[in-house]
Amino acid sequence: MTAEPLITRQRALARPLLYAALVLCALLTLLPFVWVASGSLRSLDEIRADPGAWLPHRVTLDNFVRLFGTQGFGRFLVNSVVVAALVVVGNIVAASAAGYALAKLEFAGKRLAFGAVMAALMVPFSAVFVTQFVITVDLGLADTLTGIALPALALPLSVFIMRQYALSIPDELLEAARIDGAGEFRIFFRIFLPLAGPAVATITIMSFLNSWNNFIWPLIVAQSMSTYTLPVGLAATSQAAGHVTDYGLMLAGAIVVMLPVLVLFLFLQRYFVQGIAGSGMR
Repeated sequence: MTAEPLITRQRALARPLLYAALVLCALLTLLPFVWVASGSLRSLDEIRADPGAWLPHRVTLDNFVRLFGTQGFGRFLVNSVVVAALVVVGNIVAASAAGYALAKLEFAGKRLAFGAVMAALMVPFSAVFVTQFVITVDLGLADTLTGIALPALALPLSVFIMRQYALSIPDELLEAARIDGAGEFRIFFRIFLPLAGPAVATITIMSFLNSWNNFIWPLIVAQSMSTYTLPVGLAATSQAAGHVTDYGLMLAGAIVVMLPVLVLFLFLQRYFVQGIAGSGMR
């Protein structure tokens, strides 16, 4: 038997094993989501009687009815949408501009600035949130949606992704635009951003996910129910009488919080993969 048929046979045997491993990993990843979806369709008494059940004995939408009827739910949802919109727009504009400048412009301290971005990627939130809160209070932005969104308007990861993607855009294209008399702002908005669509989709998903699921920072900054975002508001309202957690309400809220992220990813997943590949984050 020659080497080539042997290699072909090995590849033919390895492919089903690879697919089986991928399916197994996908199922393990989906199990928590299946349990949350199942729990959201069960009554509170049933959840307490058998917390580990995978399927509801009696399907009920009572948890969702109570969730949408919760006082302040509409306000929590609007607040989350506003904060997420501010964060996404801020990252698309500010982080993209910073990434473009770090990749395509020459200025004093360029390497130092990029080093600061890389250092910021390594610093955990728990190490800086006290400083961020003090700055937010000093700016008079405590208990405001702007104060909740401010620290995430230009995430270091978004700057890094845009910088890496910008390096793949030919310098000759930008130089041709400069020769034609285009300024840097026009080049950035009319040439760079349209070409950086996959990277923009990537930071859109990442910044939206960071804002939409954020719990600790909104909990610290928001000091009244009028500025609670959806995760904070659901945690506050899921406490039933006697300080007992209403798990049915919490699981229904988890489904509501999860759906916008899932829908956004399904629409942008093709560009998300291209953006990750183009930025070198393989």
